[in-house]
Amino acid sequence: MSSKAVKAAAERLAKLEISQNERAAKYVEQAPRIRLDDLRDNPGARVKGRLVKAQIHNQGGHTVGELQRAAKPPLGWVWGDFYKPWQRRFPGEKHFNGDVNIRREYIPLSLIELQRLIDLNWLDTSRTIDVTQIFNTKRLKLDPDLRQFGIDLTDEGAEVFTTPIDIEVQWASQTVISAIEKVGGRIRLAYYDLESLRAAIDPKAFFESGTPIPRRKQPPHSLMNFYRNPKTRGYLADENEIRAASEELANIVGYKYEPRHIDSPHRKSPSQIFAGLEPGSLVSLVDKKVFRPTNPVHEAFYKGEQNEVADHLR
Repeated sequence: MSSKAVKAAAERLAKLEISQNERAAKYVEQAPRIRLDDLRDNPGARVKGRLVKAQIHNQGGHTVGELQRAAKPPLGWVWGDFYKPWQRRFPGEKHFNGDVNIRREYIPLSLIELQRLIDLNWLDTSRTIDVTQIFNTKRLKLDPDLRQFGIDLTDEGAEVFTTPIDIEVQWASQTVISAIEKVGGRIRLAYYDLESLRAAIDPKAFFESGTPIPRRKQPPHSLMNFYRNPKTRGYLADENEIRAASEELANIVGYKYEPRHIDSPHRKSPSQIFAGLEPGSLVSLVDKKVFRPTNPVHEAFYKGEQNEVADHLR
């Protein structure tokens, strides 16, 4: 074998011994500099919307026939016999989705998202975190006209939640309650009627309207037991019973219950919407003053001394 052939074989063997990292680094060294024209989105970063035919409107699943331009089918409709929807084919369910117009909806907020808002200083942990503080971050949206009654705190990120807070939401599971109390926090589930919720989620617009702060109504009959139950940390439950329920949950889950938020000057009564502002007060943002009612009849009404008003909505 000639010397040239031996040299060529040695070069090929040397190329095979180069590692993948060295080969990749070599490609990068030989590649041109990165430019803006070379930037591309990651695969799957952008999803194209479903293409709808421009000249055919409101098909509702039909392509031919008399329903081609008719309205969309009702909720629960099963395609097949036009005169026999699901609730007629199976008559055992007499009121299929009969309460769809009175159901309550709660905006989900995960524990990991709550921790992120706290880490970014969107939320003030020195005071009670309620719907007013959460929705003033503009990270969540709520529309009371769509029967959205508040926040559902979900358990996603329960294992990474580390901040002791005093929080008030409308719905939460036992996993969420244990995650809050495990780090020394305090959680209460409180009910807001729609009128009070409109004022709570946008205080600036409510104060500018010149309307006195309403008295928060009691929960309806269907939710009264839920918000009086110490195991669900209802805001109408006795504090001693809530503490006993917290210790019981700590024994079940397996942690030591050490509450850090015992007394706070920012706590609200069941009839209050804003901490420090009594029902019936009128707030003037221009004068930076708070006007309280002086008439004894008005004071008795807003304090609820005569009788408590329950929400009539189911």
